[in-house]
Amino acid sequence: MLVMIRKMMELDLKQVQHVARKSWHDTYEGIIPREVQDQFLDQAYSDENMRRRLEHGGVWVAEADGVVTGFANFSPVNRDGQAVLAAIYLLPESQGHGIGTKLLNAGLEGLTGLRQLYVEVEKDNQKGLKFYEARGFEVVEEYDDEFAGHILKTLKMVKKV
Repeated sequence: MLVMIRKMMELDLKQVQHVARKSWHDTYEGIIPREVQDQFLDQAYSDENMRRRLEHGGVWVAEADGVVTGFANFSPVNRDGQAVLAAIYLLPESQGHGIGTKLLNAGLEGLTGLRQLYVEVEKDNQKGLKFYEARGFEVVEEYDDEFAGHILKTLKMVKKV
């Protein structure tokens, strides 16, 4: 499967919303109740919020055969050289093929002045945790995170660039 990594365009919005929903349901099954996931996804990935992400330009997509199979959303780099990887999601069938690494690398290369990249991952999300650890992220903090009335054990991780 030939995968192209590129910046998100407006025509990608619906496909990115689909990837977010399918990935969340797969990743957080048994960790976050489905109704809580859906409430979050409806708000965070609304058309309005997706257009806002597009305007800030920090979203890369992975495309294979004209279909968006994953995406990564980065915050702008602050004056201290820090940015946040707010999301990196792949369709379940696209995981394990190096696409997540390509998306991560696109952000690392595309964020001018980046010195530290932070990410938060739920401690029970073992796939995500292993992905970040294998790419040089280190845990810097662990805390309880209230998520729509649901308490999650969250790890804050950093990768120094």
